[in-house]
Amino acid sequence: MNRDAMIAALEGGTRVWDLLVIGGGATGLGCAIDAASRGYDTLLLEQHDFAKGTSSRSTKLVHGGVRYLKQGNIALVLEALKERGLLLKNAPHLVRNLAFIVPNYDWWEGPFYGIGLKMYDLLAGKQGFGRSKTLSREKTMEHIPTLEPDGLIGGVIYYDGQFDDARLAINMAQTAAEQGGVLLNYMRVTGLVKEHGEVRGVEAVDQETGTAYTLRARAVINATGVFTDDIRRLDDPDAPPMISPSQGVHLVLDRSFLPGSTAIMVPRTDDGRVLFAIPWHDCVVVGTTDTPVDAPSLEPRAFDEEIDFILTHAARYLTKDPAPEDVLSVFAGLRPLVGSTGEEDTASLSRDHTLHISKSGLVTITGGKWTTYRKMAEDTIDQAATLAELEERPSSTRELHIHGYHRHADEFGPLQDYGSDAPALQNLMRERPALREPLHPKHPVVAAQVVWAVRHEMARTVEDVLARRTRLLLLDARASIEMAPKVAALMAAELGRDDAWQQAQVAQYRALAEGYLIAPDRAGRLAAP
Repeated sequence: MNRDAMIAALEGGTRVWDLLVIGGGATGLGCAIDAASRGYDTLLLEQHDFAKGTSSRSTKLVHGGVRYLKQGNIALVLEALKERGLLLKNAPHLVRNLAFIVPNYDWWEGPFYGIGLKMYDLLAGKQGFGRSKTLSREKTMEHIPTLEPDGLIGGVIYYDGQFDDARLAINMAQTAAEQGGVLLNYMRVTGLVKEHGEVRGVEAVDQETGTAYTLRARAVINATGVFTDDIRRLDDPDAPPMISPSQGVHLVLDRSFLPGSTAIMVPRTDDGRVLFAIPWHDCVVVGTTDTPVDAPSLEPRAFDEEIDFILTHAARYLTKDPAPEDVLSVFAGLRPLVGSTGEEDTASLSRDHTLHISKSGLVTITGGKWTTYRKMAEDTIDQAATLAELEERPSSTRELHIHGYHRHADEFGPLQDYGSDAPALQNLMRERPALREPLHPKHPVVAAQVVWAVRHEMARTVEDVLARRTRLLLLDARASIEMAPKVAALMAAELGRDDAWQQAQVAQYRALAEGYLIAPDRAGRLAAP
């Protein structure tokens, strides 16, 4: 992907797109893939970077949703399990099988959760990732030696999917581009174009240059997640709110807290949510919370009580109690929950997606979850194509491989998440041996990945590289700050930027990344009895 080439596709202003998608998260990118692969002339605009918001801040799971099974939402679980299987088939370089253990500390937990997870297996059918079974106390401790042993009776093991959310989003953008779509990050939609009362395009501004564009389309799709209502109000200032955002926070710890390859799933916390402790990129992700928030933000911040909640629950199940100073990074994501009044308990809301068409023809898709993005996109493009009076063409995304597809990507070692792109990265390092240099002694990310991100993945800022093309901001915020000057220098050479740009980028990134750290005074407050 090349941003200059994408911008060139907008010049002239006479082109009428079949479908124009607003939003470059999982849902918007899924819509772009589905539309472009059907042969529709497709444009996607994202106000910041691809997956800047919720889609890079998930729990990193491709799953059916055990808690939705508990709610009795069998239809959602069935759909998600089916989509989980398709994701493993179409993006095996990023989606992997992960074992989870539900620890049992009461006599009834083994049979109770065992039966529930057997139903989960049954619903998955042939697309299951492995059969659940009950474990003895000894076997449970063998899988997770750092599990709290006092009172432990045994456990139930089951299998689900894990992935790298932002890396999948970037590969989805590349897939849409390969299918003929045009995708632009840092292109903010500022208004809707209407003809005879019907939405027929958008007004947009390039955030890099300030250039304004009027872009016409036969149908416009609002796939902006927690910002859904902002776009709907461009269509109708009096539109009632659809979204009640809920915040989920995760803490990242060193792998010493959970060595090995098995995750922990706690089926019920004090607020009724499921809690996970998951090995990911040689760290441990622990979360999550569910806190209603008043308004969406591109950079949500964890509340002290959320951090304390996760640390308290993690200490109940791990022999090594995590303290604030052990936290490598804190990240928060917002869920676009539909239909809440703001007073309802968000932990009880489901994640079914909602498709809405306004009187003026604005198509809005919201709700849902990462795992079901493909089905959400298929439903949306079916409706949008009908609205735009396009030639009817069936979706082909069930069989469409995502960019980077490789069945044995683990043979590429630290580059396995690049899948089929890994050999080209290796060639780049052979051509320029200096690019083999690690950006930090504690992490395997090398200079070549920065160059690759600029040349092929439309990375435009230091944040793009450290937060989403690599995951260093989420894995180790302090180390990522130390890497920022090297990243800025490498990017400047590729983008033709000057020293002032580098200095500004480093300063901006430092200010951002410090929000992912627990400040010393904050840590003191959290640690206090």
